[in-house]
Order: sequence, then structure tokens, then C-alpha cells
Amino acid sequence: MPGANRDLVDRSLAAVWHPCTQMKAHERFPPVPVARGNGAWLEDFEGHRFVDGVSSWWVNLFGHSHPAINAAIADQLGKLEHAMLAGFTHEPVVELSERLAKLAPPGLGHAFYASDGASATEIALKMACHFWANRGRPAKNRVVHLEGSYHGETIGALSVTDVPLFRVAYAALLRRNIVTPFPSRHAGNKEFQCEPCAVEAAGALAKLLEEKSHEIAAIIVEPMVQGASGMRMYHPLYLRRVRELATAHDVLLIADEIATGFGRTGTMFGCEQAGIAPDLFCLSKGITGGYLPLSCVLATDEVYAAFYDDATARAFLHSHSYTGNALACRAACAVLDLFEEGRVLEANREKAKRFDAIAAPLAIHPAVHEWRRLGMIWAFEVATDSPAFAQQAFELAMRHHALLRPIGNTVYFMPTYATDDEAFAVLVGAGTAIADTLGQRG
Repeated sequence: MPGANRDLVDRSLAAVWHPCTQMKAHERFPPVPVARGNGAWLEDFEGHRFVDGVSSWWVNLFGHSHPAINAAIADQLGKLEHAMLAGFTHEPVVELSERLAKLAPPGLGHAFYASDGASATEIALKMACHFWANRGRPAKNRVVHLEGSYHGETIGALSVTDVPLFRVAYAALLRRNIVTPFPSRHAGNKEFQCEPCAVEAAGALAKLLEEKSHEIAAIIVEPMVQGASGMRMYHPLYLRRVRELATAHDVLLIADEIATGFGRTGTMFGCEQAGIAPDLFCLSKGITGGYLPLSCVLATDEVYAAFYDDATARAFLHSHSYTGNALACRAACAVLDLFEEGRVLEANREKAKRFDAIAAPLAIHPAVHEWRRLGMIWAFEVATDSPAFAQQAFELAMRHHALLRPIGNTVYFMPTYATDDEAFAVLVGAGTAIADTLGQRG
């Protein structure tokens, strides 16, 4: 690795502790230095380019260095970069809140801000439990989450995350919540649109709520697809039944649209495909187009009213210094402008059909199984006996000019909306190389 690339890598390894990374692994495969980004592509200091096939951990919507988002942030820099939101307000946070309320499922008119997805989960969990305490029912303080769920890596979020890799090391810190079956035929199954699975899982949830609703504050779900469990997709009937059951048993429904929001599932939000509205709605990742940290929890009038009182102790007691940051809110407003002006969802549906055709040979590769797509998310399993498949596949994809980050044996494409046919073909080429090199042919 020559020149500026090597220098930056050496400095990074000495000073930066990278996330979700075994740093010792970088002795063999060092971190990839990024000098710049443009559209669907990232580039290192030597001019080598690679397609961002995972939208930089699912946050980038409209491509890197988008001129409209750049301009909005630059304009906001000349006005107000940040002001505390306790006792103050500003135009970008008001505008964003009003626009999100109109865009979200009906009834979600109150926006509370944080910086990242895990923080949004923390806020929703605290709101749910505090809601019931303010309503005189403090015993309702546990949360139901799905088998295989992932809602973030802070302590509260981990308490409703069912991915052992993240939970086990911190189990002593975590509260025990309640797991309910995921709507699939068996553990680990990723079959899409399985209606009998939805009915069976909803039946299990109904039994659970009949027995324990007196101690349950909320149920939290990732609408339509579980990301960190390997892009496990399910039938929208399950969401409809969850909404009905939550209402019937006096339990709040939290929809975690952190990864699924802003068009990823083919609709603006995954909840739309089931025609439901939650009580608490978590947003992050794509909300600023991948530019700045921001998350938001939208709440109903009923939830908000439970905190509206003269007593400070009944207020929602959560904050951080950068809540409702003006630059981040302005970037988010620019993202919403792009959705409104560009027929984005319609364009993505047309693009997805073309991408399906490009990927067709990979979908029938003898080492590829459970090929599936939901909106702008493609995923498949690779039959392999390699215990280091994910890391090997990442390295192989980089050699084929693609940034892919497999989850276990699951390879997925979650490209930016700036990805064109040529760039998507690069992702498919990398996926094919992974299947050819690391896969076992059936």
C-alpha cells in the first residue's frame, strides 16, 4: 500500500479504535483509507474507486457529496450551527418536526431528537415505561422484542436486542425483557412473504400478551425486515396483527424504522406496507442523507399528554447536548426536499426492476440460496464451510471494487439511490466472485 494511503492507515491503527472490529485482524487486512466520495463511489488517496454497496452502514441515501445537501449545510453554517434545545428553538428543528409529522403514519405529531439510532431506541423505551408510570401503572415496565431483533448497542437498546454477538459480553448489565417468535418457519430462516409464519408468530404473541400484558409497557419491532440478523424479511400481515394485539392489550407499539425508513423497503416507511401507525416511531440513519448524526422519536398525542404537567418529575427526562442540532436538521430538510422534488420512490421502483435483471444470473448461482429483495434491499445466503466467510467476502469484494459487509453467510446490497446500472453491476460482479470463490455449489 503506497504513499498517502499507507501513512493514513498507520496513523489510524495507532490512534483510532474502530467500531465492531477486532483490531488484531487489521494486522492482516488494514482499514481502507477513504479520500473522497462522489455519488455511489468512494475513492482512496491513490485513486482506486469502489461502489458503496452498503450505503456506509445504511445511512447514505442520495450518494456522497450531494450538491443540494452540501449547499443546505453551507447555508446553515452562515446562520446557526447549534443552540441548546432546552428553553430555545430554531427554524430547522421546527420545520423538520412539522414535515416529519406530515410524512409519518397518522397521529405522530411530537418529535424528540437525539443523535443516533441506539439513542432513539433508548428514548422510546424510556418514554414507554415513563408513560405507564405517569398513568399510574408502574408495573408495566417490560418490553417485548422479536427473536433475532437488533435495536442498537447501548444498554437499553441491547436489552431488546437478540443477537448474541452483541449481547453476551454485556449480559451482566442488561435488563431481562421478553422475546417473542419471529414470523419464520424456523430459527434462522429468511423466507420472504410467508403468510402462515405471520399467523403462527402472531398467535404466539397473542398468548404472551394474554398472560403478561399487566407487566408489559411496549413491543418493539423492525418493520418488514430485520437488518442485523441477516436481512430477514417477513409478511406485512404480522405487523397488522401486532398493531391489533398491542391495542387490545393496552401495550404501546414501537416501530424501529432506523434502518427501514426513507424508502429502503420500497415505501417511505416500512409500516406503510401494513397500513399501520405505531405509538412511538424511531428514525435515524438516512434521515440526514448520511451527512450528520441525527435521530428522532415521533410520539402520539396520547403519549405526549401523559408527560404534560406542572411537575418536573412527570416531564420526559432525557437530553443530550446536541439535541436537535441545527446543521443536522437542515441536512434532513434538504433530504426531504429531494424526496419531494425527485419522484424518488417511483424512480427506485423502476431502478429495482432493472437491477433485478442485472442480478438474475447471480440469483440462480448454485452456491446462492434464499435470494430475496424488498424495495432497495437485496440479500442472499452463500453456502460455505468457511468460518471466516464474512471477512473473506469483504476482502474479496474490495478487490472487485465493491464495499460489501456480509452478516454471517448473508451477502446483501443496500446501495445508495445514486447507484446506476453500471455501479450495480459492479456489486453483482463482486457477489458472483464471492459465490464462485467461497461458496459450495449445491
